[in-house]
Amino acid sequence: MRRLRRPSRGLVAATVATVLALTASGCVTVHGERELLPAATETEAAQALKDFTDAYNKADKAFDPALDAGRVTGPLGAINQAGLTSRSITDPGGNPNHRPLELTDAKFVLPRKAGWPRWFVADTDSNRDTDQGSGDNRWLLVFVRNGSEQLWEVAYLAILTPDEIPVFKKDGAGYAVPVPADSAELAVAPKDLGRNYVSFLGGGEQGQFAAGPHTTEWREQRQKGAKRVGLVTQYVDQVADAGDFAPLGLATEDGGALVFFATRYFEQQTAAQGYRPKVTPDVKALMTGEVKSTVTKEWVSSQSVLVKPAGTQRDGVTIAGRLQGVTGAKGS
Repeated sequence: MRRLRRPSRGLVAATVATVLALTASGCVTVHGERELLPAATETEAAQALKDFTDAYNKADKAFDPALDAGRVTGPLGAINQAGLTSRSITDPGGNPNHRPLELTDAKFVLPRKAGWPRWFVADTDSNRDTDQGSGDNRWLLVFVRNGSEQLWEVAYLAILTPDEIPVFKKDGAGYAVPVPADSAELAVAPKDLGRNYVSFLGGGEQGQFAAGPHTTEWREQRQKGAKRVGLVTQYVDQVADAGDFAPLGLATEDGGALVFFATRYFEQQTAAQGYRPKVTPDVKALMTGEVKSTVTKEWVSSQSVLVKPAGTQRDGVTIAGRLQGVTGAKGS
């Protein structure tokens, strides 16, 4: 599986998938759509995580996207499937460097809500931290299920240090508290994060975003690389919040929230007359058209952010992690 770029920490191997077919439990009634129900039990969540690991390892070993196509969705699914598709072309014999993924010390954050979708977070330790020169990172996987007949799929992955993971708020029954997309209790409502982020990256005001590697520094990197000798690079950012790309948030004890949201952007490189942009093999494997003077890469980017309570005057949103990957390319 190819690596996903996390600008402040280098490349992170981050293609994962999982599934669990949950049967309706005795607590589900004909009025289940109106009742507050936990996303899953601890046992069900643990099984989902095991199935996730099994699916990931099969797909990664064979470089075969079909082996985990039903186990991922949303931004992670787009990145995962594109990466495996690319590697199936560049390495048709499978992954010669496959090392089984191990996720241990799992802690499950189980929200309780009415209706669908239902979702939960698995907070795990990963044996892939050796790739980063540190054993402190935690993998947070967001499992989503859209109906009783559907499988659990992983929509988001965040790779954070323990210090970046907040203490989650609990309700009276001991379950995590999901945050509504239009919540007025946060500095920025989850549904507005994608739009605000896209606006900022496109040159708009910084707004509530705290300075850092995924905001001010990321925009500066783009600006510095926009014009090089013989090559012009342009970016177009878009909101991605439909379906399983929808933002998901958990309330924290400090009155804020940890929110996962996604965006999509296009990176167009145009070479001077007589030259062609360079295209790496993994991008070429996903390409349509022929590169004459221009190549346009489509990226999906997944952000995990800490949002402060409403009334915060500045730095209300801190992007703790960002994972992204190329999902398509076009030459012209």
